[in-house]
Amino acid sequence: MPGTDKSDRSISQVTDQEALDFHARGRPGKLEINPTKPMATQRDLSLAYSPGVAVPVKAIAEDPSRAFDYTAKGNMVAVISNGTAILGLGNLGALASKPVMEGKSVLFKRFADVDSIDLEVDTENVDEFINCVRFLGPSFGGINLEDIKAPDCFIIEQRLREIMDIPVFHDDQHGTAIIAVAGLINALHLTDRDLKTTKLVCNGAGAAAIACVELVKAMGFAPQNITLCDTKGVIYKGRTEGMNQWKSAHAVETKARSLADAMEGADVIFGLSAKGALTNEMIASMAKNPIIFAMANPDPEITPEEVASIRNDAIMATGRSDYANQVNNVLGFPYIFRGALDVRATTINEDMKIAAAQALANLAREDVPDDVAAAYQGVRPRFGPQYIIPVPFDPRLISAIPVAVARAAMDSGVAQKPILNMDAYAQELSARRDPIASTLQRLYERVRRHPRRVVFAEGEEEQVMRAAVSYVNQRLGTACLLGREEQMRETAKQAGIDLDRPGLELVNARVSRRVDAYTDYLYARLQRKGYLHRDCQRLINTDRNHFGACMVALGDADAMVTGTTRNYSTALEDIRRCVDVKPGHRMIGVSLALCRGRTVFVADTAVIDMPNSEELADIAEEAAGMARRLGYEPRVAMLAYSTFGHPTGERSERVRDAVRILDKRRVDFEYDGEMAADVALNSKVMEQYPFCRLSGTANVLVMPAFHSASISTKMLQELGGSTVIGPLLVGLDKSIQIVSMGAKDSDIVNMAAIAAYNASN
Repeated sequence: MPGTDKSDRSISQVTDQEALDFHARGRPGKLEINPTKPMATQRDLSLAYSPGVAVPVKAIAEDPSRAFDYTAKGNMVAVISNGTAILGLGNLGALASKPVMEGKSVLFKRFADVDSIDLEVDTENVDEFINCVRFLGPSFGGINLEDIKAPDCFIIEQRLREIMDIPVFHDDQHGTAIIAVAGLINALHLTDRDLKTTKLVCNGAGAAAIACVELVKAMGFAPQNITLCDTKGVIYKGRTEGMNQWKSAHAVETKARSLADAMEGADVIFGLSAKGALTNEMIASMAKNPIIFAMANPDPEITPEEVASIRNDAIMATGRSDYANQVNNVLGFPYIFRGALDVRATTINEDMKIAAAQALANLAREDVPDDVAAAYQGVRPRFGPQYIIPVPFDPRLISAIPVAVARAAMDSGVAQKPILNMDAYAQELSARRDPIASTLQRLYERVRRHPRRVVFAEGEEEQVMRAAVSYVNQRLGTACLLGREEQMRETAKQAGIDLDRPGLELVNARVSRRVDAYTDYLYARLQRKGYLHRDCQRLINTDRNHFGACMVALGDADAMVTGTTRNYSTALEDIRRCVDVKPGHRMIGVSLALCRGRTVFVADTAVIDMPNSEELADIAEEAAGMARRLGYEPRVAMLAYSTFGHPTGERSERVRDAVRILDKRRVDFEYDGEMAADVALNSKVMEQYPFCRLSGTANVLVMPAFHSASISTKMLQELGGSTVIGPLLVGLDKSIQIVSMGAKDSDIVNMAAIAAYNASN
């Protein structure tokens, strides 16, 4: 399958040990089950199970459709495989496919809020597999088949679709086809081609290739203008060698016998085969403005660089994220099932696939919003040869694709629960998107486009080494590990970490040629604060925070991350000796609380203990700026224990004064206060105050004091099940971030990426 959720090695390039550690860390695997109803009291248990559960049981027995009202069926998809074609690794068996199927389930949840569970069926017998799956209909709202070898996958999907009354979808086939066709629609538009006269060659005759050919025919391509090839050459009428019924269905009358013959004068080539399958001569023989989709993964049939050396009029797509126009299945399957489930579709038909492809194509033609453009650091992608397919982190996907699929299901008569208000449905979908990954993914993508040199100050710690390796492997830039090289290599050897890789540097302060420069710089800053020159030299030679911060201060690195072995205040004190606050700004700490359905910025969670009114106003400005840099339009709530004057108190008065100060400053973001947290975060409660100046619930919370900010975010994390990132240091002249003491490698990588993201502010 091309650049899908499963096998994009161009981004990941993870080591074997990293992958094993990731899957083993904490609770093994990638999934867990959490109850959606309270289970705290005996009454809760009585309602959830006996005797209360008998009531919905009887209701469903009387009316099976009530299962969608009283159970999780309507939002549950089974990801099912027998492991006979695991992401390019071949037939490794059902059990070996489980990590992949768990991953697929995670992506369903992350991108479209579809609950999913993986089922691995231990048989290669087609009839046994079908008989196992066919009886699962009552449990699920849909079936996603995955990693099943051809031609078994064709038989299995076809028969299950015939005997089950829920959607059955083999993503290896149709997911690739839908995304590829979306890109093709736009490429045809840009090259002013008519699909009825366009000549297309498809190299590869496996599941994805057959699905691509079938979908383009359903869209209006003339069958005689499509040539399918496999490893033995053109599939032509009369050929007997290596044929089956699925290939035969696409055989054509032609004199062409080889791929090279077929490509002469062709307008489009779909590559779903192997690296190197397309030669320079083949590309040169194509028609003017050729459309080349080289979708083999991990390496395309031919690279964009190779094509560019032959001709300059081609439009290209690949399965890789490091090239423009990635054909990535994650653009399709989560949203297709979302739309199908929401109208209780009985199947996913050709109309729904075409609708998904057309919606994707249309989305790429629209102006790119700020939160997508932010990932491109000022270079806003625009519809054209380098942008014919949306990117996976585009937040509009969740409100565009399911709507199109749901409408097509209704129009084609397979929807059992029509949606009456599509605009309201689109808004509901937007609210379902998980903010955690979308925030971080936009951030990571921008850093990949502008890689940064980041100092990892505590380089002798195992988790810091793993984080540095991951930073490099994810192509975020260069990682500088500070420490004693002997000690780092010994620790790395014991932990199975490979430190000898491009982009990873080991830096020992004691032998660095920059020691004198850093010492002189630090002495110039501290000489009037009681420090002698030798004191500064000792700090540079022995303290990695000082050495690393000086690297950033003098431009030898773009950013730094530290804090794993020291408490926050100590690390901050070290950094402040080396780096100033940005002129005209105030240093604060901002935490990102990533909750179900929303992202909230909380400030100040790290620096100012009991801020006065002026400081509260400054905190609001800094936090709003941070929110904007991460792609959010800030709505700032100045929090207190009171709401708009009730009850009164000295501390609330400081918050009211801060609002008046912001009024005088004429800031360019929404703000109001003082208000309690429930008013700021609950639209229903906010409605009781119609004069409130916020246009919606707040996404930036300015706390009245450091202690309340710190306590609330920690409680939110521990009791509320939210993820809290930070505190992030905001307002420094250089980009340095401090992680929590004992932070995991994944937390350190996230913070390093945030530091890199803000390196240039």
